[in-house]
Amino acid sequence: MRNLCMTVAYDGTNYNGFQTQPMGKTVQDELEASILALTGDKPKIIASGRTDAGVHAYAQVFNFHTPSQIPADRWPLALNARLPQDIVVTRSWDVPLEFNSRHAAKRKTYRYTINANRYPDVFQRHMQFHHPAPTLDVEAMSEGLQHLVGTYDFTSFASRHSQKTNHVRTLLEARIEVDRTTCRPGTADQGFIHIFLTGTGFLQHMVRIITGTLLQVGEGKRKPEDMKTILLACDRAAAGPTAVGKGLALWNVDYGDLLPE
Repeated sequence: MRNLCMTVAYDGTNYNGFQTQPMGKTVQDELEASILALTGDKPKIIASGRTDAGVHAYAQVFNFHTPSQIPADRWPLALNARLPQDIVVTRSWDVPLEFNSRHAAKRKTYRYTINANRYPDVFQRHMQFHHPAPTLDVEAMSEGLQHLVGTYDFTSFASRHSQKTNHVRTLLEARIEVDRTTCRPGTADQGFIHIFLTGTGFLQHMVRIITGTLLQVGEGKRKPEDMKTILLACDRAAAGPTAVGKGLALWNVDYGDLLPE
C-alpha cells in the first residue's frame, strides 16, 4: 500500500463543490471515478479542504491510499485522460503513509476576482463577479482589509449555517491586486480586482462575506475602519452580503517542507 498526494485544478461551475455529497455532482466524485477506471480500485480521497458549489481551485491538494504500482509521475496524464476537461490533475508525489492533506496543511490562500469594467468578460464570466458601477475605491478596500489581519473570532464573517463550534481563525496576509490590462481607454473601467486572503484556516463563506462587505466599503457605504467594528461585533448581521461563489478560487495550499516545491 502507498499514499499518493496530488494537486488538481478545476473550474467549479458545473459542480456542487469538491466534497462528495448525497445529492449532486462533485469534483471528488469525478476524481474517484477516474481512479477506479484506471486501477479498478476506488479509494477514499482526503482533500486539503472543501469548496462550495461554483467555487474553483488552481491547486487543491488531495491524497489517497492505493495498492497500484503506477509510478507517481504517470498519474496526472493517466487520470486526465479519464477526467472531464474542467478538472486537471497537475502534480503527483509519493508521501508517507501517515500524511493527511487536511491535517498537514499549514496555510491556504484564496483569491476572489471582481470584474470592475463596464462590460462582463465573455471568456472569464464564470470565474469572476461582474461589478460595473459605481466606481470602487480600491484604496479604501485595501485599508479596510488590513483591519482583519491577525487572530480573531470571525463569527461576523461566517455563514449562519456554520457547524464549527470555534470561529477563531488567523488571517496571516490580506492584499488586493488590480489588473488594468483589460481597461478600455477613455472609460471608467477599473479592470480586474483580485482579493487575496491567506490564513491557517477559513470558515464557511468567510472569504465571500469579507468580499461582500469590502464591496460596500469600495462603494462608500461603509468606512474602512468599519471592518474592525464589524469583526469585533461577532454578529453575522453586522457584515455585508455574501459575494457570489463563482468569483472565488482556492489559490494555493502550503505544507512547508512536507511536500516538494
